[in-house]
Amino acid sequence: MGPESLGFPLSSPASDPARVESPAPTFRDEVAPGDAAAVGALVSATGFFSAEESAIAVELVEDYLKRGRDSGYRFIFAKDAGRLAGYVCFGPIPLTRVSFDLYWIAVQPDLQRTGLGRRLLTMAEATARDLGGASMYVDTSSRAQYAPTRLFYRRLGYRLAAEFPDFYAPGDGKVVFVKRLTS
Repeated sequence: MGPESLGFPLSSPASDPARVESPAPTFRDEVAPGDAAAVGALVSATGFFSAEESAIAVELVEDYLKRGRDSGYRFIFAKDAGRLAGYVCFGPIPLTRVSFDLYWIAVQPDLQRTGLGRRLLTMAEATARDLGGASMYVDTSSRAQYAPTRLFYRRLGYRLAAEFPDFYAPGDGKVVFVKRLTS
């Protein structure tokens, strides 16, 4: 099932008139061999993730390429002007019945604040809901660099579920958000 089958237009302006209009990307949920390298380059280009974190993002794509849907990962890719504009990786949380994790979401730096991240996350939520998901969980860092990220999730209806001080490193806690996908 592709994102366009979920009723999402392939291009539309962002809902907030103060935002820059979103590009007109194409979306797909199939994973192709070149996606691992493209995801690695995209995640690195954001400047938010360490080399180890970028390697994990690539590893998830490679795991999907080896095991397909048995990997537990789902992807939605946005392509614009011949490049990977953004992507989201999510999937059901092992040993749960209706909970999904948002593992990765990244958008090219020059396309951030255009509504593309919002569109990718909305598509991931709809797909999770269609697969029986009732909640989407997101883990992020408490570092100041991630303040815009945490605001992004709050604006999209996520609420704070838990905080773990010094989880990743001293001064770098884990912040967990959750959003109900069903009423």
